[in-house]
Amino acid sequence: MEATIDRSGCIGCGACEAACPEVFEIDGEGLAFVKAQPTAETLDAAKEARDSCPVSVISIED
Repeated sequence: MEATIDRSGCIGCGACEAACPEVFEIDGEGLAFVKAQPTAETLDAAKEARDSCPVSVISIED
């Protein structure tokens, strides 16, 4: 499983970090990044984060 974020389109809203802080975090520039790849335990939350992203910049490959 691999999560990626198109940081060029990220608006730094924090929705992904709120939904799945184990995988996503906001950096010092105010943009989201993948701090750890999803695991079997965090995959559902990571997908929820992807689905809640208002600008659809999160991709998750199973």
